[in-house]
Amino acid sequence: MGIEWVYDWQAALALLALVAAITIVGKKLVFLVPALAEARAYNLAQDAKKLAQAKYPVMVQWTNRVGLACNLFLYMAVAPFVVSFAAKPAWQYIIDVVAVLMFYDFFYYLMHRFLFHGKGYFRKVHGIHHQARSPTYIDALYVHPLETFLGLSLFTLAIAVVGYAVGGMNVFATAVCIVIYTQINVVNHTRVDLPRFPFKTLSWITAKHAVHHENMHRGNYASITLLFDKVFGTFDR
Repeated sequence: MGIEWVYDWQAALALLALVAAITIVGKKLVFLVPALAEARAYNLAQDAKKLAQAKYPVMVQWTNRVGLACNLFLYMAVAPFVVSFAAKPAWQYIIDVVAVLMFYDFFYYLMHRFLFHGKGYFRKVHGIHHQARSPTYIDALYVHPLETFLGLSLFTLAIAVVGYAVGGMNVFATAVCIVIYTQINVVNHTRVDLPRFPFKTLSWITAKHAVHHENMHRGNYASITLLFDKVFGTFDR
């Protein structure tokens, strides 16, 4: 199914507003939970120590600049063509979101495994991020700007391809997709020590990515889930 090339700036603006609203309200609600608020305080304390090192602020600033440029491209040049207010059945919202995230995760897995690790062309670029042996929140931003550009460009491509393939994505579904993508990439680098219930999955996600950060020779290359690591035999317990 195709999609008419209509530039819907109102849908793109609504998308940006929804992403901001979900993120702000979600954070306020999440950190009302004492265990999560405590984990946040610990990460911020560790981040402050890292930001006191000369190498951190510069790299974080560059990551934020590149991230801003990529997001401007997403919201101004891509989203208006593939996002709309058109309603769909609830089940289709779910399929659209999963399709975008899995499209991204599959190609990110390949990029991460074969370009950033082993004898990959960008191994040294990715090595900057791997200086964080015990990652905390700020390490999600301690990334070479080229790597930031490649990752965000791939996610933008995922929205463009899936959006076109399904005949356009709903604004709300796209906002949920963007928030999930953003927050999982942050959670991957968050240091937590949480009660098993109800935080088992959250702790598992962070623990498995922490294994990846131990050195440049561990598995767990996927970003959203570890499905492709399990499929291709690179899941590292």
